Amino acid sequence: MPSALVNLAYLASAILFVFAFKGLAHPRTAVRGNMLGATGMLVAVAATLVNEQIVSFEIILAGIVVGSAVGAILALKVRMTAMPQLVGLLNGLGGGASVLVAGSALSAIMPTTTGTATVASGIIGAVTFWGSLVAFGKLQGLVSEKPILYKGRHFVNLLLGLSALGLGVWLVIEPGVTSTYWIIVAVSSVLGVLLVTPIGGADMPVVISLLNSYSGLAAAATGFVLDNNVLIISGSLVGASGIILTNLMCKAMNRPLTNVLVGGFGATLQKPAGAEDIYAGKVKSTSPEEVGMLFEGARRVVIVPGYGMAVGQAQHAVRDLANLIESKGIEVEFGIHPVAGRMPGHMNVLLAEAGIPYEKLKEMDQVNPDLEQTDVALVVGANDVVNPLARTDPKCPIAGMPIINVDKAKTVVVIKRSLSPGFAGIPNPLFAAGNTLMLFGDARKMLLELISVLKET
Repeated sequence: MPSALVNLAYLASAILFVFAFKGLAHPRTAVRGNMLGATGMLVAVAATLVNEQIVSFEIILAGIVVGSAVGAILALKVRMTAMPQLVGLLNGLGGGASVLVAGSALSAIMPTTTGTATVASGIIGAVTFWGSLVAFGKLQGLVSEKPILYKGRHFVNLLLGLSALGLGVWLVIEPGVTSTYWIIVAVSSVLGVLLVTPIGGADMPVVISLLNSYSGLAAAATGFVLDNNVLIISGSLVGASGIILTNLMCKAMNRPLTNVLVGGFGATLQKPAGAEDIYAGKVKSTSPEEVGMLFEGARRVVIVPGYGMAVGQAQHAVRDLANLIESKGIEVEFGIHPVAGRMPGHMNVLLAEAGIPYEKLKEMDQVNPDLEQTDVALVVGANDVVNPLARTDPKCPIAGMPIINVDKAKTVVVIKRSLSPGFAGIPNPLFAAGNTLMLFGDARKMLLELISVLKET
């Protein structure tokens, strides 16, 4: 196939990718955006397959069959609550693929530009792969979600980074010594692990976003190695969008982007106040009947979902409750924190799946000014994103992170299994506040009981 036609197909793919990003910017066009992105990838793959100098079609077909089977199983078996760690794992696989492809493309005589791209692919890809595995382990509970800290970690990371870069310069100067590439990969792999282990579970959504950006940059570098335009374009799109999202999330959490890049942001050696000091004799439990009476006398209700809603698969029950409350002439809105759950947009996806109109999903900055005029704030499984310590304790892991100020509502009802801490590992004074009632139990079960009570009144 003539190279001009191949590049024309790649250009069409790139245009489809751009329109896919535009479609994904809004829930109403997200499905169409996904279809455009998939079509663009199909065009790119087809153009590559009909081009010359490719592996035999038998191997390609085998890869398609195996990959499709694994993808289908993951799509059917992985629950929505496990989607963040799956995204993290897929980011890592993208980085690992870049490392292997760039490594296989090494030759005895390598131009400087290609050598530089190979080094970039090896370093970024290895950091992405191993960093993503650590992030997956933290989210899956295989690795402690608490920050693993040690003195001098930033110096060690700097030393490893400079070593990888120094070896990269040596590889460009002496391209014939291909073993140097795998030494670079090994050093970068250690760096990837050490960059993510000091980061606590509460900050994992930002880490996943950053690693997603890294996987795109690794793919773009591999595109230069292979002289593949569509890989350069698609990798650059992913890398740029990922870093933009990471920056937005850092602002939402009041974290400097530089701290995310070097690892260990949000980590602290300070020991938080004990839960017994905060909760002792102050927590007031309630019942669905009592909460139902609160709703009967309310004019405005704000529902704040969190990871507990995802775990309990309670999004459909939340929708039914909201509809029932609205049928009684009560105003209902949803307050969505940008990092609620374990990945960006986690709550938005769950609530959209339940058919809740997007217009009812209010961002943190939109809902906070009206909380003082809110009669009931219903918190469904959220913890760190409504923790007042972020405003009052400069030494806690979430210090300075903007939160949804549900404590300013007239009455707060928190549905939660227990008083256990969130990902940040700190107690929440909201649970012991004078205007807070705790409805202990599984989110879905408690919501269904509350719906039954309201239907009877």
